[in-house]
Amino acid sequence: MESIWLEYAWALLILIGLEGLLSADNALVLAVIAKHLPEDQKRKAITYGIIMAFAFRFAALFAISFIADVWQIQAIGAAYLLYLGLKHVIQAKFGKENKNIHKDDEKEAAGKGFWPTVGKIALADLAFAIDSILAAVALALGLPDSPLDDFGGMDGGQFIVVLLGGIAGLVLIKFAATWFVQLLKKRPALETTAYAIVAWVGVKLAVITLAHEDIGVLDHDFPHSTGWTLTFYGILVGIALLGWFAPGNKSLQRNMS
Repeated sequence: MESIWLEYAWALLILIGLEGLLSADNALVLAVIAKHLPEDQKRKAITYGIIMAFAFRFAALFAISFIADVWQIQAIGAAYLLYLGLKHVIQAKFGKENKNIHKDDEKEAAGKGFWPTVGKIALADLAFAIDSILAAVALALGLPDSPLDDFGGMDGGQFIVVLLGGIAGLVLIKFAATWFVQLLKKRPALETTAYAIVAWVGVKLAVITLAHEDIGVLDHDFPHSTGWTLTFYGILVGIALLGWFAPGNKSLQRNMS
């Protein structure tokens, strides 16, 4: 039983770290959206927007818990995570740097009043939530069943992991995003690393889909097997270490010193 909770704790730590890296870019977008407001209104707009997004995110979270075991939803989620992750990795590797990446957001937000800006912040964060909730569900569904009662279509323990991950995402955007922004400046490869992890989590969800009882391509117990669990987390840690010790980070650090 203790090993189950250790695996749950490990998955939650990974999810919080991933949320932190993704929240840095999210926080930049929210800051751009509120940029046109006076300084005293800017913080209020971001706070109110996140509060509204908190309600939206909970609604989405409770809805997805009832359909998480539907293989079609799992397949769509896996495809989306793979697309999202690989798109950013390929762009980072072969695309040109776009210094005006948030320019459209700034133009669209400029001239709008306080409450329209709050609404736009809430909708933007809801869009970010789709990525994080799908990643959290993919991680959670691969965990062994807990002794807690089911919630909707999910095991109770798995649902708590997704719930805590969602809360962590909002808290990190509000309070810790500045630190993660500074971390990404020192280690820019971590942003690509985060999306590589998103793609790898998409692979995990694809494995869960293929092992679904209505598909049966893989054995139903394979996603929970020791071999696959060790393989998944081993590769995940490997991706994280590659991002942390990437040569681009070292050269940047030398230039900064």
